[in-house]
Amino acid sequence: MISSPTRPVLLAACLFLSIDTGHAAAANSGPDQLAITAANRAATVGPATGAFNNAVAVYPFAQGAIYHVITAPERVTDIALQPGETLIAVASGDTARWVIGDTASGTGPGKRTHILVKPFTSGLATNLVITTDRHSYHISLTSAARVAMAALSWTYPEDELLAVKRAEAAATAAAPVAAGISVEDLHFNYAISGDRPTWRPLRAFDDGSQTFIEFPASLVADDAPPLFLVDEKGETQLVNYRVKAHFYVVDRIFNAAELRLGTKHQKIVRISRVATSSTRRRRS
Repeated sequence: MISSPTRPVLLAACLFLSIDTGHAAAANSGPDQLAITAANRAATVGPATGAFNNAVAVYPFAQGAIYHVITAPERVTDIALQPGETLIAVASGDTARWVIGDTASGTGPGKRTHILVKPFTSGLATNLVITTDRHSYHISLTSAARVAMAALSWTYPEDELLAVKRAEAAATAAAPVAAGISVEDLHFNYAISGDRPTWRPLRAFDDGSQTFIEFPASLVADDAPPLFLVDEKGETQLVNYRVKAHFYVVDRIFNAAELRLGTKHQKIVRISRVATSSTRRRRS
């Protein structure tokens, strides 16, 4: 039995420990920790009915999302990455009680990396970070007694949208600058003079109603100079035009125009229609 002089000391120690533990709990539930917990909870995507293709859980990939993967002892869960992406690293918060490895399937552009996960026992929880040359995957791992996900993979909406945009851009670039125009109706009686910047036009021509100014194929949007019409008095005004591939298309015929770019050291290229009876020729 504890003697009476010792009992107050023990009670005081217990009281101090209780107060100290309470302070630690309060510190662990401060505003920063609460904000992190709320953010992680909101970002977590878990298995749900309708998200499975046979036994594979398939989720749309989103940067910063946390994907919850349920595993079980004596069961291997397959985390399949995007075909063609290259694995850089795999890091886990608990490497002592989890078996984590990687393998691959397929060959060539369709080669696919698989991260294989297995816990030693149930009731475990840790995280997994997978980095590749394309994505960073954040995985929340838990282990159940018997039920485990067979496999997990993703769809990539942003990549699919980018592919569509690239296809549209390629189709636009391959489309003709103008349709329904006969080569015999083109007039090439335009002279190009002035400075010689990298964006200097190669030539100009018209079809009787529209004027086309052809630039080098290397022309980029940041270097595209504005077009000004020049009247008989030498005064200039901006003119509306469309950019199609490396052409300016002006919906009118003009006698003189200037392309100007820069302020301190402005580059000026003049395009003049030459008065002649006939300067029609076929394009090479």
